[in-house]
Amino acid sequence: MQLGYLFSGQGGQFPDMGQDLYRQEPRYRQVISAASSALSVDLADPQISNDPRYLQASIVAMSTGIFNILTAELPLPLAASGLSLGEYSGLIASQMLSLEAGIRLVDDRSRYMTLAGTQQPGKLVALPKMTDMALLDQALKVGQQQGIVTVANYNTRKQVVIGGTIAGVDAASAFLKDNGAKRIIPLDVNTASHTPLMAPASELLKKRLASVVSHSAAFPVISNTTKLPFTPETLPQTLCQQLVQPTYFRDCLQQLVALGVTTTIELGPGHALTGFAKKTLPDITAWHIDSLETLNEVRQKVGK
Repeated sequence: MQLGYLFSGQGGQFPDMGQDLYRQEPRYRQVISAASSALSVDLADPQISNDPRYLQASIVAMSTGIFNILTAELPLPLAASGLSLGEYSGLIASQMLSLEAGIRLVDDRSRYMTLAGTQQPGKLVALPKMTDMALLDQALKVGQQQGIVTVANYNTRKQVVIGGTIAGVDAASAFLKDNGAKRIIPLDVNTASHTPLMAPASELLKKRLASVVSHSAAFPVISNTTKLPFTPETLPQTLCQQLVQPTYFRDCLQQLVALGVTTTIELGPGHALTGFAKKTLPDITAWHIDSLETLNEVRQKVGK
C-alpha cells in the first residue's frame, strides 16, 4: 500500500464536525488546542467551529488533527494534494508551514475572501456531467457578454465548476440549460473562488505572505494551480494565483499516481475528493476520514 493523502476543501462541512474525534483522540485534541491558541478562539467549541467566520480555519484544523492521528499509526504518504483550502492543510502536514503560521494565514485568507465577495458578490455553479467542452466554451462566451464567468474548477473529466458575477454565471447557465445540459447545480457560496473576482483577496494575500516563513516539505504537496509540487520558492506566488485561477484537481490525482500512490485517504469533512479519485482513477483504493467511525473503519482496513 503506497499512500497519498487528499485534504478536503470547503463544501463537505457539517454541524459539530470533529467533536467525536476531539472527545476520543488525544492527538487530535493536541492540534485543535494549538490551533485555538494561535487564533485566540476555542475551535473545540461548536459555536465557534460552526461559525462561517471560522469555517476555513476549522476545516484545516480538523484535517490536520486527523493527519496527526495517522502519523502515529501509518508511514508518511508518498505525496498529497488538497482541493483549494485543503492545500493549506497539506502544507501544514508536510511541515512547509508550521501549524501556528498556517492556521493564522488561513484565517486571514478567509477574511480577505469575504471582503472581496462583499465588494463584488459572485456565484459558482457545478456541472457534474459536462463532457461537451465546445458547448461549455459557447456558454462562457454568452455569459461573458453579461459579466464575468470562467471555469473555476476542473474536478474530474466530466465535472467542472464555473464561476463569476451573478449575471455572467446566470447567462451561461441559461444557455447550457437551453442546449441540453443534464445537470446545473448552484453552489451555496457568495464568493466566486478561483475567478478574477478574487483579485482583491489575492493582492491582500500577497502582502500577507511576504512575512510568512516556509520550509522544505517532508513529502510533496501537488498544487491545484501549477500541477507541480509546492516549493518554498514557489509557495507565495502559487497561493496567490490559486485564488484567481482555476483548480486542476484531476491532474493532481494523476500526479499522485505517477509518484507511485495506490491508496488515497481523504482527511477532513465530506468525501467529495474520494469520489473524484474513484471517477478519475478507477484502479485506486480510496478511503476518507471525517469522524471517529470512519477513522476506525480505515484502521480496520489498514490492519487487514
